[in-house]
Amino acid sequence: MKADQNMNTAVRVENLTKQFGQVTAVDHVSAEFKKGNIYGIVGRNGSGKTVFFKLLVGYLKPTAGRVTVAGREIGKDADFAENVGIIIENPGFLGGYSGYRNLEYLADIRGVIGKKEIRESMERVGLDPDSKKKVRRYSLGMRQRLGIAQAIMEDPDILILDEPMNGLDNQGVEDVRAILLGLKDEGKTIILASHNREDIELLCDEVYEMERGRMRRTGL
Repeated sequence: MKADQNMNTAVRVENLTKQFGQVTAVDHVSAEFKKGNIYGIVGRNGSGKTVFFKLLVGYLKPTAGRVTVAGREIGKDADFAENVGIIIENPGFLGGYSGYRNLEYLADIRGVIGKKEIRESMERVGLDPDSKKKVRRYSLGMRQRLGIAQAIMEDPDILILDEPMNGLDNQGVEDVRAILLGLKDEGKTIILASHNREDIELLCDEVYEMERGRMRRTGL
């Protein structure tokens, strides 16, 4: 394992590029995301945000460049980013099971948490772990809350969240903002995409704008 040059760095991307045929979805992006901060990624649909997030966690392999998460290079030291909570696109759950059962199934894959942590993560996002309601009957907002519970239940150091407020009502947005700020206070690093300028202004320490695959740091 190769140590990151800066122990305060949670995620580093260097000259990151992803091409699909003749289309360049992510174009020579370099950035450094430090521990304990919230970073916003803004940009129109099709600007490259979701592809960028998939590259960060190892869901896609870059055409060029590299990603280092917690000192480990993705694709070299590890196939996928470790100790990272993820929401990318719509969270996929088993519609015929309750929210709790879905999280229990996912938790069993790695076996690092038990019932207590699952219950706590659901309660933290405002869902009842004892509810028998099947996920297929969840509203979009409830599904999003469950996705956030899944992302945080194993207490990851890094969260990568693609539109975490999607489908939430005003109270849900307020709740998730409070959760994210609380996680920041715990020292978590959060990288999130949002179309909501208010989310970005209230939550983020630094903001990057993506356009046609290129990313630049911008002011709040």
